[in-house]
Amino acid sequence: MPSNPVAATVASLMPRAKEELTELVAFKSVADFGQFPREESAGAARWIADALTAEGFQDVALLDTPDGTQSVYGYLPGPEGAKTVLLYAHYDVQPPLDEAGWATPPFQLTERDGRWYGRGAADCKGGVIMHLLALRALKADGGVPVHVKVIVEGSEEQGTGGLERYAEDHPALLAADTIVIGDAGNFRVGLPTVTSTLRGMTLVRVRIDTLEGNLHSGQFGGAAPDALAALVRVLDSLRAEDGSTTVDGLSGDGAWDGLQYDDAQFRKDAKVLDGVELIGSGTVADRIWARPAVTVLGIDCPPVVGATPSVQASARALISLRVPPGVDAAEATRLLRAHLETHTPWGAQVSTEQIGQGQAFRADTTSPAYQAMAEAMADAYPGQEMQYAGQGGSIPLCNTLAALYPKAEILLIGLSEPEAQIHAVNESVSPDELERLSVTEALFLRNYASGAS
Repeated sequence: MPSNPVAATVASLMPRAKEELTELVAFKSVADFGQFPREESAGAARWIADALTAEGFQDVALLDTPDGTQSVYGYLPGPEGAKTVLLYAHYDVQPPLDEAGWATPPFQLTERDGRWYGRGAADCKGGVIMHLLALRALKADGGVPVHVKVIVEGSEEQGTGGLERYAEDHPALLAADTIVIGDAGNFRVGLPTVTSTLRGMTLVRVRIDTLEGNLHSGQFGGAAPDALAALVRVLDSLRAEDGSTTVDGLSGDGAWDGLQYDDAQFRKDAKVLDGVELIGSGTVADRIWARPAVTVLGIDCPPVVGATPSVQASARALISLRVPPGVDAAEATRLLRAHLETHTPWGAQVSTEQIGQGQAFRADTTSPAYQAMAEAMADAYPGQEMQYAGQGGSIPLCNTLAALYPKAEILLIGLSEPEAQIHAVNESVSPDELERLSVTEALFLRNYASGAS
């Protein structure tokens, strides 16, 4: 049994945490209402609102954000004169992708080999449970020493910016002295890590048209311009021979000088097939944390099964570009769209549309909150010291909060370590990490309160 009272309380609450995460994972809360019913997301939001109310939160509300989704807000008052800490997570999840590829049903939390499997278990419904566990542990051991605001977003995975715009329109709502974003992850299981940078992102849809309609490939192929072939040419132009991202005008030589990512460990974490090379140049950390990265997320074209011998008249793709810190996402979007248009061959008609965008983020790791977090992590992970890492993913809200509250300290922790396989099939969370990070957050809040002037 842990000797620390906070750790002991969290350990005793883990069976309840598993039950609650099971309930929360069961909601198919994908914020794409063309694929999944809106009621699934609404049900998850109500579950979180009820949980906050049960913990004594005031002003609990379902916030209708401009993108048509809901975020959940609550306020837990602390001692008079205490600092205010904002805790963030999101309840929306990525689609399950190929459900047949899951070993167990994606929306049914299932324990296997010491991990809990289910869509959102780590990203980021587990983050919601982490916040609840930390607060319950403090309440059981002397009380919560700070004012706490909780915000749980409903559309983070879609990148549609609803909560960012809501926060900008209601700037007092999320104001805090320190913000803990529970949507990152340790560098590996058991190594306590704060994420000090995030890449930004932009989503662009490109469409190419060449003909009024599809044509017989035998009768017209060879002279009639094929829109799908044109699209393939355009997409290929986004990568150099070694696989590095190449967008005209966008620098791709950034360097990461912090914690490094061993090539062999990365291959293992990414499950790269034997004989397949990693792409790009520089260190792995350079490539995933300090440089742009383009990914083709989807292509609209005929599937192989049922395809006819036709020259395609139209084709389109959805492209993601991750943008490193120091690069303006709006400028990166402009360069990407210009590149796509410039590299479209044969005079084909091309149109581009921006779907989503978020700025990159860099934290101030010299702030007092980081010292409080370092001490908390050392206690929760005996024998380990807090590490700083980058994150290739994007959390657009970070920059919005940094702009709204420039004096606030922002820290990123969470459950999305490499084994979690977030966004992929068979996503899972380590219950040990959930337990230790909940202890970490509780101790951080206590450390921060005692050190606040």
